[in-house]
Amino acid sequence: MPAADQPVAADVSTSQHVDAFLSAYPEQVKETASAARQLLKDLLPGVAETVDKSAKLLGYSYGPGYKGLLFTLIMSQTGVKLGIFRGAELPDPKHLMAGAGKVHRHVQLRSVDDLERPGLNQLLKAALSAWRKRNRAKAE
Repeated sequence: MPAADQPVAADVSTSQHVDAFLSAYPEQVKETASAARQLLKDLLPGVAETVDKSAKLLGYSYGPGYKGLLFTLIMSQTGVKLGIFRGAELPDPKHLMAGAGKVHRHVQLRSVDDLERPGLNQLLKAALSAWRKRNRAKAE
């Protein structure tokens, strides 16, 4: 089995690994995290999902390190934060993001219904587009 902070292939063992990680959280948090995972997997075909137990998060990336990172799901006993790498650089006309850091932002998810908030899909697509532009520019 891979180390807790290493990418694991999207297969049955990955689901079991994530399920074991999520088992420490209340049912509503597990449901919200599962729905958010599906949303990200639908948006990001072939994305690598990593489990970092010590940081209490799931990471979604297309490569190693911060260069490949797009999103995180940060767990707590009361909800899930959908972390957006370099979210501070993105427009947020619906004011969905929170956080005061210079780089990262997050969207608080208290329930599955929060994934239906107006503007969330557009925000996630904007983050993906910005990631693609950054990585395209570095490759040139």
